[in-house]
Amino acid sequence: MKPITIGLTGGIGSGKSTAAKILAELGAPAIDADKVGHEIYQPGAPAYRELIDAFGEGILAADRTIDRRKLGPIVFADPAARKKLEGITHPRIQATADARLAGLGDAGEPLALYEATLLVESGRFRDFDGLIVVVASPETQIARATARDGLTRPEAEARIRAQMSTEDKLRVATEVIDNDGALAATEAQVDVLLAKLR
Repeated sequence: MKPITIGLTGGIGSGKSTAAKILAELGAPAIDADKVGHEIYQPGAPAYRELIDAFGEGILAADRTIDRRKLGPIVFADPAARKKLEGITHPRIQATADARLAGLGDAGEPLALYEATLLVESGRFRDFDGLIVVVASPETQIARATARDGLTRPEAEARIRAQMSTEDKLRVATEVIDNDGALAATEAQVDVLLAKLR
């Protein structure tokens, strides 16, 4: 049986992973769609061969693993390529995540989070009992994306433009975490939010 499941999303550099980490430390386990995505990219995993067939051997690193730094510029520059990528990966990520959420429910967890970037874009947010949107200013998002992912400013800006706007995500949010300030302020918001969800 699935626990009460709340979607958690936010644009690149918004700090949704930080919010998920705080929630997990407070006892609300999270399934990270991005980590599940990494798993399905591995050699022998479901999406590996399909991704090479779709995007060519040029996306491979020297050790024959899929290099997301090579794949990223292809799919973020071309909406059709991004759609193709999502068509391959999303159903597999969803199936794996659903199985893990069911496992948390079976283990007696009353509440779980599902952390993913494209919850609103894919319409998947409707599958959950609520939706938390983590927000930060565009300047903060760019600063975090360049520092964390080694992106140039134009690359970070392109990724922000390629994603749905924060305003559109907020229209379907049931809860909001403002992660533009100090970590302590985010922690305080998460504390209040978790008490409310429970």
